[in-house]
Formats: sequence, C-alpha cells, structure tokens
Amino acid sequence: MKRDLISILDFDEDELGELMRDAEHLRKLRKDGTAHEVLRGKTLAMIFEKPSTRTRISFDVGMHDLGGSALYLNTQDLQLGRGEEIRDTARVAARYVSGVMIRAYKHSTIVDFARYATVPVINGLSDREHPCQLLADIMTIREHFGSTLDVNVAWIGDGNNVCNSLVLSAATTGMIVQAACPPGYEPAPDMVERANALGGRVEVVRDPLEAARDADVVMTDTWVSMGTEAERDKRIKAFQGYTVTAELVKEASPDAIVMHCLPAHRGQEITDEVIEGPQSVVWEEAENRLHAQKALLVKLIGRNK
Repeated sequence: MKRDLISILDFDEDELGELMRDAEHLRKLRKDGTAHEVLRGKTLAMIFEKPSTRTRISFDVGMHDLGGSALYLNTQDLQLGRGEEIRDTARVAARYVSGVMIRAYKHSTIVDFARYATVPVINGLSDREHPCQLLADIMTIREHFGSTLDVNVAWIGDGNNVCNSLVLSAATTGMIVQAACPPGYEPAPDMVERANALGGRVEVVRDPLEAARDADVVMTDTWVSMGTEAERDKRIKAFQGYTVTAELVKEASPDAIVMHCLPAHRGQEITDEVIEGPQSVVWEEAENRLHAQKALLVKLIGRNK
C-alpha cells in the first residue's frame, strides 16, 4: 500500500527515528563518495505552484544521487494551469512516474492529488504545513543534542506552515515547543490542540523573551512569505519586537542553536549578527533538506532489489 507524506504526523515516533538514521547514513555515503543509486530507474515528478530554491535543488539533486531522475513541472506548463481537474492530472501522472512532490498554495490541492494518485505524494509545502522542512530541522537538532527528547524549542514570529509542522512534531519527537507570536499570527489552534492531545508539550505566548528563556533552540522564519505579500506593511508593523537579536539569543541556553528555514530577510525576523554568528546552524539545516528528503524518497518510493 502506498505511503504519502502530507503531514509530519504521517510518520510515528519509530518511523521518524528510522528515517533520521537512514538520513544520517545517506549523508555519510555522500560525504565518503560512496555510490548509493538505490532508486535507479525511478522518476520523481516535482510540481511547483510556488517557486523554490531549497525544495527544488534538494529534491532534484537527491534523486540524482539516488540514481533516479527528477522532472520539474511548473503548473503554468501543465494543463492544471488551464483548468484540468487535480484528480485527472493525478491519475495520469501516477502512470508515468514513481512519486510526486507538490509545492502548492493550498493544502487541499496536495490532499486531493494524493487521494487520486496511485504513487506516493510528498507535501513540498502548503499553506498549512511544511513537513519536509521539519524533517531537516529534526535531523539538525539530533545532530547537536543527540536526541530531540526534552529539547526546548522557542519559535519566534509568524505561526506559519513551518511553525504548524513544528507544533505537530512535538507529539512524536518529545520536543517542548513555545511559540511567541503577535495576536492574529499564532499557529493553527487545531494543530496546537491536536499536538497536546497526542502528548506533545506546546504553548503559545506573546513575549519573545519568555519563549527564548533557557531554550535549547531558537527558530524563526520570514514575516512575509509567498501569498502574503499584499499584507507586507501590516505584517512588518505587527511583528515589531519579534526580531531574533543577539540580546534575545542571550536569554537562551549558552549552548543554544539558532535555526531559520530560509529565505532570510536580515534586519526583519533575524539580524545579520545572529544568522552569521557562532550559534547559527542555518547552513547545516539547509543542507539537511537534501539528506532527510533522500531518506524519505527511499522509504516512500522503495529501493531497488
């Protein structure tokens, strides 16, 4: 039976741990120059409604490393851009490729595509979640702390799709999450409720300093993402005081790391001093998109015998 990754909760605690170990192994193979073309002959279709840097490069290079191929598809180059129904595209694409990754504006687009596709479908980003980013984030946190259990994570700023996935991940990783967000920009209430109901420890607060106090990880993201550009001025005003500065990072644990999923707008959600500073692991985090997604592709598409 095919598996999809639509939400970070599509993998349980044991599966997530296995995926992280596989990602670490694949990273070592790549570093050592050892061939690992376990998806030779497989093709991943990559459908983009939104442009991307890390998602496109990491999936494309990942399939190449694994011996397969990746097919870049902009929706304007497909009949989807001319009104073809999602279910029709899904049924046809599944007869050509081994898996599909979709980066969409609406979460429902990915859900509908997965419903009709007979091959694995991966959420490369939606307005509701960004599970692939969380896989890389979990991998990065494991690298630095050996485990995610009881790691205190402070999210500062917009309770967006990445924040939503972080909140949900608390239920399977054991991380303790405090999200400091201005009124009206909190993570989805149903996701906070679900995470806590499943045993997660998630709290939403207003004060960034309160969230950062004694944190092991300080995370943030852009205030103005694709789809919210029309609200740019309103958002920048609302997020005043939510910049990750050196002073805020001092409230965290002395060994705390700073993470940002990129792209970064220095001087808005994070200062140049912090993102380029000694506690920043932003570039390792970005690299881990590749390794974590390679492990995901192997798990969902299946290695050759």
